[in-house]
Amino acid sequence: MTEPTTDERLPALVWIIAAAFVVLELAFSAGYGFQQDELYFIQAGRHLAFGYVDQPPLAPLLVRLSELIGGTHPTAVRVLPALEGGTIIVLAARQAVLLGAGRIGRVLAALCMSGTPVLLGAVHIGNTTPPALLAWTVVVLCVSTAIARERPRWWLGAGLAAGLGLQTNNLVALLLLALAVGLLLTRRFDVLRSPWPWLGAAIAAVIWAPNVIWQATHGWPQFAMAAALHRENTSTAAYLGGPLAQLIYGGLLTFPILIAGVVRLWRTPDVRYLAVTVTVVAVYVLAWVPGKPYYTSGLLPLVLAAGSVSTERWFARGRRPLVRRWLVAAAILVATAVTLPSVLPVWPVRDLHAHGTGNDVADTVGWPQLASAVAAQNTALTSAGTPPTSIFTGNYAEASTLDVLGPPGLPPVLSGHNTYGMWGPGAASDTTVLAVDSAEKLRPYFADCHTVGTFVTPYEVDSDFNHLDLSLCTGPTAAWPALWPHLTHDD
Repeated sequence: MTEPTTDERLPALVWIIAAAFVVLELAFSAGYGFQQDELYFIQAGRHLAFGYVDQPPLAPLLVRLSELIGGTHPTAVRVLPALEGGTIIVLAARQAVLLGAGRIGRVLAALCMSGTPVLLGAVHIGNTTPPALLAWTVVVLCVSTAIARERPRWWLGAGLAAGLGLQTNNLVALLLLALAVGLLLTRRFDVLRSPWPWLGAAIAAVIWAPNVIWQATHGWPQFAMAAALHRENTSTAAYLGGPLAQLIYGGLLTFPILIAGVVRLWRTPDVRYLAVTVTVVAVYVLAWVPGKPYYTSGLLPLVLAAGSVSTERWFARGRRPLVRRWLVAAAILVATAVTLPSVLPVWPVRDLHAHGTGNDVADTVGWPQLASAVAAQNTALTSAGTPPTSIFTGNYAEASTLDVLGPPGLPPVLSGHNTYGMWGPGAASDTTVLAVDSAEKLRPYFADCHTVGTFVTPYEVDSDFNHLDLSLCTGPTAAWPALWPHLTHDD
């Protein structure tokens, strides 16, 4: 059994690590520009609802509040995610306390968590991932505290965090199911007989209810999204690379601590339910969506905390514990420094093409330029006597870019992608359509679609939105409302 330590306070160094992490994130928050999800969430936040085709409502609401407070600027949208990242680091150290870590183990848990590539990259972007990671961390911590410290009221905190998490990302339901399986398989019926877990579940259900009702009244689009994610993330390469990606997302040189954490959870009877939880989540992700390895990242604070306990005891068993500590700390810091250019906008944008970087970072380049290019094309076509009556894009990224960053006076911006498809064409005319990355989709329904330009990202940055085709489509075979069912897609 894991006994409580006499002093459960967190060392000052934990808070320093968390603060340094937040400062680092904010220092790079204005680098390059918005990522496409942020632009989409800004636009979704301007159309507040109890749900959207591809996510619950909380993340767009938070982005909307950030925009109202700080303006339409990347830093404004990224302040809250950075603070959420710092909080996760502190809570990882708190989880280590519950698992029996001393001062060194608590600091190590914070240091490991701060250097994980998934956290460094995730909280640079204002989307569903940062609040979802925080929700997972809080749920696990509250459940652990309720059971390990015999403080059943902490189940209410778990329910609150789970409800808010479900209003951020439906994947939180996987965590709750995995925890239930863990308690059942380890025969923790004493926990399940208490009313407190059920009260926590009731709180979560009440908070989640508005989105569930929205889903039910809109044809359950999240099921279609889940099926699309499964289709897109089950290639042979995804299955082969999934297990390795799990370790890489946890840190280039911290995988021994990750493995030690899983082993410790399995070997410790009173927390074995958490080992089952970790295993259920990992197996589900590797079997169903191996192309999304970061879906397990909400459990990293738990696993790294457990691994830090084992590593702390490994320090103590050695002849030179201080040397071991410094070697491990140095390895984590070096790995973090090596990782930074792939998850944060470290390189000057003009050098990005030569160095390469992660997709999320590359996808923060070029959105203002795309808006300007489309606006210039609209002006040129208008001057030539064929003014576009609407703009149709192939992706929500391009549509939200034009809505958020485009100049006043553009024609109505439409897209069939995800929630844009649900919003529909409104009263927009399809007489003359400026097609952005969508000519192939429109061509079957228009008499003529021909290319009028191509958008190239600045400095030829290799992103998913480079070399976009700009076309003019005329002669529609039907009005937008009749064409719309053929143009919508959820993925």
